[in-house]
Amino acid sequence: MNKKLPFIKVCGQTHAGTVDASLALGARYVGFIFHRSSPRSITPERAAAIHTHFAARVGVFVRQGAEEIRRIMQVAHLDYAQLHGAQTPEDAEQIGVDRVIRTIWPEHCGSEAALQKELDKWAPFCAMYLLDAGANVGCGGTGQCLNVEQFERVHFQRPWILAGGVNARNIPHLLAHCSPDGIDLNSGVELAPGLKDPVKLLAAVHACRAIALQI
Repeated sequence: MNKKLPFIKVCGQTHAGTVDASLALGARYVGFIFHRSSPRSITPERAAAIHTHFAARVGVFVRQGAEEIRRIMQVAHLDYAQLHGAQTPEDAEQIGVDRVIRTIWPEHCGSEAALQKELDKWAPFCAMYLLDAGANVGCGGTGQCLNVEQFERVHFQRPWILAGGVNARNIPHLLAHCSPDGIDLNSGVELAPGLKDPVKLLAAVHACRAIALQI
């Protein structure tokens, strides 16, 4: 039986040209990072000027509270807020839970039981989860990969996106051990921080499709 083909989210976008390349390769979500200390940071006004056509627009927020997130979402024409910091379920309710992607760090949780507790805690307050590598809340774009075998033993009440150094080389291993609804491509498909490489993007998309077509 064929595995499901995960949707593609390309995050850390800063250039219209690489957004266009991402869309041409079938990306369904485009991510912009609103965190000044990130090398992939972008202003709301610049993000607003980048057209994403049919793809959903996601903003990554680390330090902002609900009020500022809502303001940036309006300026940048965002569909989703990816809560990548210490935001609370109350913040999610103010933003609108159907517009929230909650980032969760399995390494920060420390155990499968703690990971399951965190997933259950956020289930009523998000539309999707994004699981990222790293042990510190707010980290990202490190190129690290997750231990995905653990995901076969936890229950996801919401669709989930796999992040953390995903690229064409490691996609076969990752998708052999878990079945995410989507994958997040960022540092693993870059020429430099914020500058996506269309060749690496194409290779990653082909790797996903090849796995999905295996019997």
